[in-house]
Amino acid sequence: MFIKYIKELSVKKILKRSLHNVNPSALVTPVKTIGLLIDESYFYEKDLLVREFVNQGISKENIKLLVYRDKIKKNEVFNQPTFSSKDMGWNGEFSATFVKEFIETPFDMLVSYYDLEKAPLLLVTHRSKALFKAGFSSVDKRLHHLMINTNAENYKVFVHELFRYLKILNKI
Repeated sequence: MFIKYIKELSVKKILKRSLHNVNPSALVTPVKTIGLLIDESYFYEKDLLVREFVNQGISKENIKLLVYRDKIKKNEVFNQPTFSSKDMGWNGEFSATFVKEFIETPFDMLVSYYDLEKAPLLLVTHRSKALFKAGFSSVDKRLHHLMINTNAENYKVFVHELFRYLKILNKI
């Protein structure tokens, strides 16, 4: 438990240093592909969240999920790519190839669907090659271009507000 805490602090320190060099980028193309980073430690309605994005006009094939869990049992099987802090090294590098692929994918928009700051989630959000990043206002403000002020349980409100602002910004 203590080692996990020290590892979390180490990664947050690396992240804090790299956040000083953030360059703002603007989304110039309409949103067609979405990367969805979800903390499943307390939010379990992944399918309903994806359905809300589909209802807003995004094709299901253009939505790619990456799920984080605090603890993963040895023989547990998942429908979506799922990682934990064990897949992250002390220097902030990920050992799981699907996490690296998710980070390197140039999505039109990354939706960071978590409202508690956890080092692996913050690191994936920061290193993502997405052109536009959206998330909750309770997370570090330097990570996202658009922040929605609600909690994770209100996924319908989050998606509705997100697409309302994307329409205002002419991104849809």
